[in-house]
Amino acid sequence: MSQSIIKKINELKKQKNAVILAHNYQSPEIQDIADFTGDSLGLSIQASKTDAELIVFCGVMFMAETAAILSPKKTVLIPEKNAGCPMADMITADQLRKLKAQHPDALVVCYVNSTAAVKAESDYCCTSSNAVSVVNSLPTDRQIIFVPDVHLARYTAETTNRDLILWPGYCPTHVMITEDDIKNAKAEHPDALVLAHPECSEPVKKLADHLLSTGQMLDFAAESDTGKFIIATETGIIHSLKKKNPDTDFIPATERAICPNMKKINLEKVLWSLEDMQYIVSVDKEIGQKAKKALDRMVSILPQNIGAKN
Repeated sequence: MSQSIIKKINELKKQKNAVILAHNYQSPEIQDIADFTGDSLGLSIQASKTDAELIVFCGVMFMAETAAILSPKKTVLIPEKNAGCPMADMITADQLRKLKAQHPDALVVCYVNSTAAVKAESDYCCTSSNAVSVVNSLPTDRQIIFVPDVHLARYTAETTNRDLILWPGYCPTHVMITEDDIKNAKAEHPDALVLAHPECSEPVKKLADHLLSTGQMLDFAAESDTGKFIIATETGIIHSLKKKNPDTDFIPATERAICPNMKKINLEKVLWSLEDMQYIVSVDKEIGQKAKKALDRMVSILPQNIGAKN
């Protein structure tokens, strides 16, 4: 059955000049049919570079919004309209405006895991891999508001030695990974290195050997001589890690670290999305233009070869 669906998907892709982008946290079947897999920003940049007229974004809504902002002349679809991000929903544009009013001279850095409306109220966007670089690029005499993820913000503040104004947002999936999970995994696999995402809680980050974004985890594993890793992030990344490093062992810190929203998309929904052109992701023009400024400022200080990997 799945092979029949995949065949139909590939036929529709050719007919409609479409590409499928899949985040590293998607299920294996979605990652395997994607033209490109990667993190949210890498995929959005890939979307802007592709010649395809139609982009099917297999991720959550803020990611598809970002792709639509960076590719205003392309049609962006998300196969599941209810694939949201709890962290992104933990701050609204109105809440950010009120926070800015309390700190009128502060620059606002927002994690890319945020809505288009929040990005539009921000000066800079960042990802987990470049938050430190973005903050380091800003004047030392300016306060910085960092939203919405408090855990990434604390990591960034410690690394840059900057006193950031924090917002109490978090990723429910990453905070499911506990200190005990890491200790138990290390006790069972003492020869493994622990790779943790900066969205993890402080106790988990302190036990990690390296703090890395999903893209950085893929690069690190490929370049490392280590044969075993404990992975403290959403478990979907392990499929990508194993595909690229078949002789390396990857142990999830906990099987509980599953994002239910990421897993809402399946092969049938991708097929229906292509067949019926659902669901089109649109961003208000004014909001999109303002949000793009924050994204462009971030991209301007990044290496030019950033992007998704196929």
